[in-house]
Amino acid sequence: MTLFQAIIIAIVEGLTEFLPVSSTGHMIIVSSLLGINKDEFTKLFEVCIQLGAILAVVVLYWKKFFVFDKNRLNFYVKLFVAVLPALICGYLFSDIIDQMLESPLTVGITLLLGGIVLLFVDNWFKEPTIDTDEKINLFTALRIGFYQCIAMIPGVSRSAASIIGGMQQKLTRNVAAEFSFFLAVPTMAAATGYKILKGRELLMANPDKLNLLLVGNVVAFVVAMIAIKFFIDSLKKFGFKMWGYYRIVVGLAIIGAILMGYKLEI
Repeated sequence: MTLFQAIIIAIVEGLTEFLPVSSTGHMIIVSSLLGINKDEFTKLFEVCIQLGAILAVVVLYWKKFFVFDKNRLNFYVKLFVAVLPALICGYLFSDIIDQMLESPLTVGITLLLGGIVLLFVDNWFKEPTIDTDEKINLFTALRIGFYQCIAMIPGVSRSAASIIGGMQQKLTRNVAAEFSFFLAVPTMAAATGYKILKGRELLMANPDKLNLLLVGNVVAFVVAMIAIKFFIDSLKKFGFKMWGYYRIVVGLAIIGAILMGYKLEI
């Protein structure tokens, strides 16, 4: 992986991680177009630059994480409860998840089906009752956490799964989106830490790769800051339908490329 390729992939990660469009699906397309060799470092890089993206959430919502008051402990407890299903499922089914990650057709199909769902989701949940994250109780947080587990299927999108789960639990669109951002912090931090732990020998043997990781995280951080603000504004104005159409186009593009014999590597 070259520096230019690392920057492009980091831009893709920052743009798509918090949008309901699947960062995995987009990195498949971009990596293939760039001709990036899917070696062990590339796979590690694509996970570890999530750290930059989640730091964008912490900075944008720093009061939620660092201004301590009587509600702050409840906030952290709810995040802990909500992340538990993903941690347990990720540990128990890691081998199955890795096998699914090797199937670009799975990504194309889930992008397409998820896009169809997003076309109708605004009409399914029209009477939300939870308009602040303080009103989310532990059982609601846990249920949203189970929805997030669906995103372990490549192409589903962690953001889409957790936001839809939140709306199903009577959260408004904006609150569901923001809680999805908050939930991303422990979820992605755990995934990144686990990946670094597994790849520590590779990084120690190739210290020059650390520069690519640093650049990737910085770029992902800056781009994610912009993407999060854009997504919240777009939700207020347009809802999810525009993202549904977008997912359908990308999903069909991946499926079409596979049917035409184009080799996509994950």
